[in-house]
Order: sequence, then C-alpha cells, then structure tokens
Amino acid sequence: MSSVSGDFNQRLEPRPPRERVTDNSFKWAARIFALSILAMLIWIAAIVAIRAVPAIAEFGLGFWVNSSWNPPREEYGVLPAIYGTIVSSIIALGISVPIGLGVAIFLSEDYLPPKVQRIFVFLVELLAAVPSVVYGLWGIFVLIPFLKEITPLKGPGMLPAALVLAVMVLPIIAAISRDAISSVPKDLRQAAVGLGATRWEAIILVILPAASSGIIGGIMLALGRALGETMAATMLIGNANKVNLSIFEPSNTIASLLANQFAEASGLQVAALMYAALILFAMTLVVNILAQMLVKRLQRI
Repeated sequence: MSSVSGDFNQRLEPRPPRERVTDNSFKWAARIFALSILAMLIWIAAIVAIRAVPAIAEFGLGFWVNSSWNPPREEYGVLPAIYGTIVSSIIALGISVPIGLGVAIFLSEDYLPPKVQRIFVFLVELLAAVPSVVYGLWGIFVLIPFLKEITPLKGPGMLPAALVLAVMVLPIIAAISRDAISSVPKDLRQAAVGLGATRWEAIILVILPAASSGIIGGIMLALGRALGETMAATMLIGNANKVNLSIFEPSNTIASLLANQFAEASGLQVAALMYAALILFAMTLVVNILAQMLVKRLQRI
C-alpha cells in the first residue's frame, strides 16, 4: 500500500514551467478563436438588423404576412418567400431523410467488402462537393424536362427545386448518420443478437436509437442547408412572389428573393431585403438551437 502511494506521489510532481506556459497559451488561443466566431456572428446579425431598421419601422410584423412585393409602389411582404422556403425544405427532408438513413445503414454495416464500401463512402461524400450551380443546371436541362413528361409541371417550380435540394442535403444526412451508427459500440450489437434479435431488429431497435442524437443532428444540419440554399433554388423554383399551394407551380424562397433583387435594389427595397435576410437568419438560428436542445435531450436517454 505504501509503495503504491509512493508511486502516485511521484506522478504528481510539478510540471516544468515551459509545459505550463504552453498549456495556458493553447487554452487562451482556443478561447480567443471560439469568442471570435461568436463576435463575428453577432457582428453579422447586428449589421443586417441595423440595415433592416427602416423596413421594420415601416412595415412591422405585417411584413411577415403580406404577399405583395412591388418596388415601384414600395409595398413589400415576405409571406410567399417564407412559405416557399419552409415547404421546399420540408419536401427535401421528406425525400432525403429515409434515403440518407438507408444509405448510412448500408454503408455502416457489413453488407459490402471494405474496399468497395470505402468507394461508396467516397462517392456519397463527393455529392456534397458538387457546386450548387451544377445542380441547378442539371435541374434545368435534365430534371425539369423529365418531370414535364410525367407530371403537370410546365417549367420551373417548387417540385424540381425541392428534388434538387433533397439531392444536395442527402450526403450530409448520410455521412453524419453513418458516422453516428459506426460509433455505436459493437458490444451493444452483439448483446442484442445474443438476446435473440435478428439483424434488422438489432438495427432498428438498438443501433438506430443509440445513434439517434447524431442522426438528429445531421438532419437538422441538412435542414439548415436547405433553408439557406440560394443558387440552385433560384435557378429552379420559378421566383414567383405568390403563395401557390401546388408543388407544380412556381414559387420563391427568401434566399432566391435576395439573390434576384439585391443587385438592383435601392432605398427602402434594400431595407426590405435586409428584413427578409434577418428573418432567414432567425429561422436558421432557431433550427440550430432546437437541434442542440434535441441532441442533448437524446443523449440523456
């Protein structure tokens, strides 16, 4: 007992001053980098809010529910863009979540030889590296002509924009979900099989619930990407400032509204666009806060 205590005391010898200085320097550098990100976020939000003040004072909360966007008459409302942003993102997630989860399960379990599995993982992650303008061109020249043959779609609209958004967020969901599923301890899988569960029962009843915090985090990150996607949505959604309940009709998103009108805007129109940008910023911020709360709650289960 005394010899163990003596070895323990030897391991607690004071660290050399040089190591303490290095540790403290690293700690303060990490704090400064973290605070710089927070400061940059606050700075961007403050600039957008300040530039939006004239529109906030002029239109107030009516800006959220007004469907008119008429620069000559200085009438501005962002309801169609909010509707298009939310609906296109929900449709995109409705398509990409089941496919992404299926891809993640397929690539994380032992369905393929390791070499082939690595190739598929690389191809899925490569989808995230494709520029959004390329997706937009693919949608214009391939997807829309195809959809016009089999649906009532007449041209750009909500459906092709949502489908392309689904393709764009799919690698995010698949990659993060795969990492979450792969990090589930193998002992947990073996215990489920040892208790008599089949492979699919082990995946659905044990592995997916154990990896749910990571999967939910990936889905919410994909939702944030879908809400803010600009180029592909602008090229495919039709940019119509009216609420169309049909997914085959043109619509609009906040990001595409900003991209289309900011270059030629002036005066109150700039403030109205900043007000719309502030709304989009708030939407993405709320999504990320909800994601963090949900992930933390699932981690306690």
